Amino acid sequence: MGWPCVVARVLACLLMLSRASALTSDIFASGKSDKEILDNLLKNSRYDKRLRPPVEDPDFCCGLKTPNDTVASPAGLPSLRPRAHNRGVLTVNVSVLLLSLASPDESSLKYEVEFLLQQQWYDPRLRYSNLSQYDYLNAIHHHEDIWLPDTYFIMHGDFKDPIIPMHFALRIFRNGTINYLMRRHLILSCQGRLNIFPFDDPLCSFALESISYESSAITYVWKNDEDTLRKSPSLTTLNAYLIQNQTIPCPIKASWRGNYSCLKVDLIFTRDRAFYFTTVFIPGIILVTSSFITFWLEWNAVPARSMIGVTTMLNFFTTSNGFRSTLPVVSNLTAMNVWDGVCMCFIYASLLEFVCVNYVGRKRPLHNVVYRPGENPVTQPGDKKRDSTGAADLVTCATCTGPPGSCSHTTNNGGVTEPCFVQVRKKEPPHPIRVAKTIDVIARITFPTAYAVFLIFFFIHYKAFS
Repeated sequence: MGWPCVVARVLACLLMLSRASALTSDIFASGKSDKEILDNLLKNSRYDKRLRPPVEDPDFCCGLKTPNDTVASPAGLPSLRPRAHNRGVLTVNVSVLLLSLASPDESSLKYEVEFLLQQQWYDPRLRYSNLSQYDYLNAIHHHEDIWLPDTYFIMHGDFKDPIIPMHFALRIFRNGTINYLMRRHLILSCQGRLNIFPFDDPLCSFALESISYESSAITYVWKNDEDTLRKSPSLTTLNAYLIQNQTIPCPIKASWRGNYSCLKVDLIFTRDRAFYFTTVFIPGIILVTSSFITFWLEWNAVPARSMIGVTTMLNFFTTSNGFRSTLPVVSNLTAMNVWDGVCMCFIYASLLEFVCVNYVGRKRPLHNVVYRPGENPVTQPGDKKRDSTGAADLVTCATCTGPPGSCSHTTNNGGVTEPCFVQVRKKEPPHPIRVAKTIDVIARITFPTAYAVFLIFFFIHYKAFS
C-alpha cells in the first residue's frame, strides 16, 4: 500500500470525526432535552448496547487497529468497526451503602440486608457536548438501551421481591461516565459458631462478579479503595447488631470461578446478649436456686418440699422447650444444651435429695436406746448390753489405778464374786432424724457452691461477656 492510500484513509478518518463533532454540536446545543440527547446518543447507527464499552487505547488511531478494520458506510465514508476482544480491561467501580439490617429468623441463621449497590464505569460512546445545560442525563427510561455490567450475586442466600416501582437509577455524565445505582434486598445465609450459641458472632458474606465477562475483559474494584461499607445516616436495625464489616477481593480459594473478577462483603454480627440473659439465663438461675429452698425446710414438710421440687422442674422444662424450638437444629453439643442439661440435673438432684432425706428420717430407731436432743444415746436402765464378744457392758472399776484393761481382780456384786472388766462402750448409730437433718445441712452448702462454680465456668468458657 502506497503513501497516497494511507494519506487518503487518514483524511477520511479525520473527515468522519469532524462530521461527528459537528453533528454532536448540533444535537446537543442548548435547549435540547435530556430525552432528545439520549435518543440521538443511542441511535443504532452510532451505539450498540451489545458491545462492551471500548477502552481507550492511544496506540490505535481513530479506534482502528489496521486499515482493514474500516467498513464502508452508506454515505461512502469509512465507519468505525469495534475493536477485537483484546481491546483492554474495563474497570467497574463498586460501592455499597447499607440501608437496613434485620434478623427475623434466628433459627436458620439468616439475616436480611437492604443496601444500595453503585456501579460506575466509563463509556466514551456516550460523551455529549458541553453546550448542553445538563451536568448529567437521567437515563432511567433508557435502561434497556444501554450496555450494563451483568453483575450477579453469589454466596448469599435468597432474594427478596423486587422493589417497585423504581429500584434503580441511571445517570450519564458529560465525559461518558455512567453511574448505575440499584436498591437490593438480600436474605443472607450466615455462618455462626453454633457450639457456643448464643455467644457467637455470625459471619454473613455475599460476593458479586460478572456472569459472562472474564477478568481479562472486566475487573471489579472497590471505589476509592474503601475497606468498609458506608452506612446510611438513617440506618435501621431489627435485632441485628453489626459490629464489623469489610470489603475485600474474593480469595481464590473462595471463588468458584477463578478467572472472573469478584468482590466480597463480610458482615459480622453479634447477638443481643441482654435478650438471652433476660429470657433464658436469669429465669433458669431463679428456677434452679428456687429448688434449693427445700434444704431449709423441715425434713418432714412433704407437701411444701415436693411442690417446690416438681414445680421448678416443670417450669424449667416448659421454659427451655419453648425457647429451644427457635434455636438452630444442629447435631453437635451447643452452649444451650450444656446449660439446659446441667440446670435440669441440679433441679432433679434437689428433688432426689428430698426423697432421700424423707426416706432416712422415717426409718425406725433401735428399741433399746434413749435419744435425747444434743446428747449421745445411752443404755436404758435395767438393760444389759453385750458387746461383740458377749461380755457385759459394765463401768470401769473404781479401784483400778492402772491403765485401761489392766484390771485382773474380782469384785463383789451382790454377794457374787465376778471378774472386773474394763470395756470401751460401743458407739451407737445416730438417730435417723439427725441423719436426715445432717444431709440437709450438707446440701445447703454443696448445692449452691457447685452451682456457683458451674455458672462461673460456663460464662467464662463461652465468653459470655466478651
